[in-house]
Amino acid sequence: MEEKLIHKIQRSDRPFLIAGPCSAESAEQMQNVARDIAENTHAQVLRAGIWKPRTRPDSFEGVGQIGLPWLVEAAKRNGLLSTTEMANAKHVEKILEAGVDIAWIGARTTVNPFAVQEIADALKGSGIPVMVKNPINPDLNLWIGAFERLEKAGLTDLAGIHRGFSVYNNPRYRNQPNWEIPIALKEERPDIPIICDPSHISGKRENLLPIAQKAMDLNFEGLIIETHPNPEKAWSDARQQVTPIALREMLSQLTLRRELISEDAQNKMLLMRDKISGLDDKIFELLTARMLISEEIGVFKRDNDITILQQEHWKKMIASRLHKATDLNLSEAFVREFMDALHQESIRHQTKVMNPNLGE
Repeated sequence: MEEKLIHKIQRSDRPFLIAGPCSAESAEQMQNVARDIAENTHAQVLRAGIWKPRTRPDSFEGVGQIGLPWLVEAAKRNGLLSTTEMANAKHVEKILEAGVDIAWIGARTTVNPFAVQEIADALKGSGIPVMVKNPINPDLNLWIGAFERLEKAGLTDLAGIHRGFSVYNNPRYRNQPNWEIPIALKEERPDIPIICDPSHISGKRENLLPIAQKAMDLNFEGLIIETHPNPEKAWSDARQQVTPIALREMLSQLTLRRELISEDAQNKMLLMRDKISGLDDKIFELLTARMLISEEIGVFKRDNDITILQQEHWKKMIASRLHKATDLNLSEAFVREFMDALHQESIRHQTKVMNPNLGE
C-alpha cells in the first residue's frame, strides 16, 4: 500500500516542502522549475495552479486542463509528487484522470460548504490526499467543517494549509496570518498536519523568511512556497514568487528548533511555568475584583438612569492604555484587544445588573 501523505509529512525532515510556480504557464517552464527545485532544495512536492480563481474576470485564470500533463510529467521526471488546486467536481474529474498525486482546496472554496461538499462527493472512493487551505475569513469552524465533509466521504489522508485571511489594505500582509486560528486547529485536530503558505500571507518575496520562521517556531510541519524560474515575468502573483536558488538560500537561514527537550530542560521550564501560573491566578483574581466594581457602577447607573456605554470615558481609557503600552513592553495591538475584551465583559456584568429580566 502506498504511504499516506500525512505519514510522509510527519516523518519528513522539517520543513516538509512544497514548491513550484503560482501558475503552470508552459511545459518548458514546468520542466525547468521542477529540475531546479529538485537540484537545489529538499522539496518533495511540485505545485502549480491550473485553474486560478481570480478576483477580476479579465485576469489570467490559468491555462486550464492542458497544463495538467505539464505538471504531472515534470514532477515524475524529477522525482517529485504533484499537486494543484480544485474548485469543483469537473476539476476533480480532470485531476484524477491526469494522475495528480495530491489535490488542494483553495481558500475561496473552503469558505463555501456547498462547494466543499461537491468536491467531497466527487472525490469519494479516490483515496487521493487532500490539503485544505483555511477559508478567506477567520472562521475555524468552516476550516474544520471542510475536513469533516471530506472524512465523511471516506477521505482520511488530509493536511491543512495556513495561507492567512483576507484583510483590506494591510501595509504588512497580503493576508493577515491570525496565527491563533491554525493554533486552534492544532488543538482541535492534532492529527492534521499544518503546512504554512508564506507566499500568500506576505504577498512579497522579501517577507517570506520571517513568516516561514514563525511557522517553524509554532511547530508547523511544512511550507508551501511559490517558486518560479523567472518571477518577474510570472503570469500571476509575480511579486511573491522566488527562484529555486533564492528558495534554497531562504531555507538555509531557517532556525529549526525541536519540540522534545531533555528532562533537565523540562524541569527548568516547569519552574518558570509555575511562576506564570501563579501570576495568572493573581490576574484572574484582579479581574474578578474589577468586575465586582463594574457591577457596583451598573447599580449606580440603573438607579440614576445613566446609559451603560460612556463613549468619552472609554476613549480616554483606551488612549491612556495605548500611550503606556510601549513603556510596559506590550504591543499596542495586544493592549487594544485586551481592553476591548475587558470592556465587553464589563458591559456584560452591568447589563446583568441593570436589566436582570432581559438576559444578555
